Amino acid sequence: MLPTIATGNVASAIGGGYEVANSCRFNDGDTAYMHKTPGSAGNQKTYTISVWIKRGVLGIIQRIMDASVDGSKDDFLRFDASGAIKFGFNNANVLITTALYRDPSAWYHIVLAVDTEQGTAANRVKLYVNGTQVTAFTTESYPAEDATGFINDTIAHFVGVENSTTNAQPFDGYMAELVFIDGLQLAPTSFGEFDEDSPTIWKPIDVSGLTFGTNGFYLDFEDSANLGNDANGGTDLTEVNLAATDQMTDTPTLNYSTIGTLFTALNPPTYSEGNLQSYSTAAGYYPIPSSIGVANGKWYMELKYAATTSNDNTGVGITMDPASANQENTDQGGYSLNYTASNGTTSIYGSGGATLSTYTVGDIIGIYMDLDNMECYFAKNGVIQNSGTGFTITASNTGFHYFQVNDYTNSSNYWTWQWNFGAGCPFTISSAVADANGLGAFEYDPSAGTFDGASKDFYALNTKNLAEFG
Repeated sequence: MLPTIATGNVASAIGGGYEVANSCRFNDGDTAYMHKTPGSAGNQKTYTISVWIKRGVLGIIQRIMDASVDGSKDDFLRFDASGAIKFGFNNANVLITTALYRDPSAWYHIVLAVDTEQGTAANRVKLYVNGTQVTAFTTESYPAEDATGFINDTIAHFVGVENSTTNAQPFDGYMAELVFIDGLQLAPTSFGEFDEDSPTIWKPIDVSGLTFGTNGFYLDFEDSANLGNDANGGTDLTEVNLAATDQMTDTPTLNYSTIGTLFTALNPPTYSEGNLQSYSTAAGYYPIPSSIGVANGKWYMELKYAATTSNDNTGVGITMDPASANQENTDQGGYSLNYTASNGTTSIYGSGGATLSTYTVGDIIGIYMDLDNMECYFAKNGVIQNSGTGFTITASNTGFHYFQVNDYTNSSNYWTWQWNFGAGCPFTISSAVADANGLGAFEYDPSAGTFDGASKDFYALNTKNLAEFG
């Protein structure tokens, strides 16, 4: 039997209620993490961990939280390379889920609730994802009654890595609302609730009134200068390889598009920075779409051409069928609209188009997708191209259109693209301009300029804007 691939939660599509302001982006290439050591032991038998997670790079082991000194002392909550969630207690694997959690386009809420004083073995460790208890495991071996683990001992506790000695198994992606409760085994209803109008949607609630216990802490990531700040008032966690730019507005109540890494390209690039940077190295085709497709509305994003050895045929634009990006020559096969770097020309569904300004490393290309009028516009460093005359978008065979980078070369060149959907990005934003709905942070105003002689408002691609304008 094939494992279940559990999709993430779309709570951010639901308006109203408690709003999560920020998340923290962890880039595994930076080995970014946080840590602190309790001054005194807490309850090593009973505790709860709650965290919202949006995954980045897949296929590698990643630690969420860990209490570790060396190989002889190690309790952890992590993702396996397969995408299973694993909990280790007192140097033993206790639970490994049958379901695989490999959706990088949405948020998961994970709650681990431990109480080894429970008489029934299965009650000693409970795991919940998106408000529902997980009951199917490939490994299911509970601690002995009254067993003592290493979490809440006076040893180093880590968020986002195994330990600082090996820097092994770094987390990649986003975390929000990370809560550690010392001394209580809590249900997920202490941290979230099902929406009354959409009862399959699990969404966050305010956790500030909980009892956190001696060593409990609450990371809300709202202080960009101190991302490890304990909002509960305890000792802060120390950040390592994290910066103010790792504070994001992509959260479980405001989910933004990232790169659509699940649409595997023929020659997959390397993804990093919370799936906001793509790096293509080998010769071949690299059509790379956004993670969210849209059927109507007006949408804007920015792409910075960060590095290359040759402009060659690299281009940016939109695609109507990201699944077709696996086929060679489909950039000329009738589904994509590209603005090419080396000669500034547009390739429109297999036919040559207008000649625009060339662009190169350091330039920021804005893409404006107007699906209400089926027009696409491009800007180079804030200057609208083609005198504001749009390029016609053909109706999609899938019903959706996606933003896209389309790289192709016959030689071993490389390209690095940095994507900005508005929630934070790998390049520095000098002006931080929001869209007309007050959402997103862009280098250039999404509504500035004229488009076919008219003013138009374009929006950041996130679930709140989708609910209102999509």
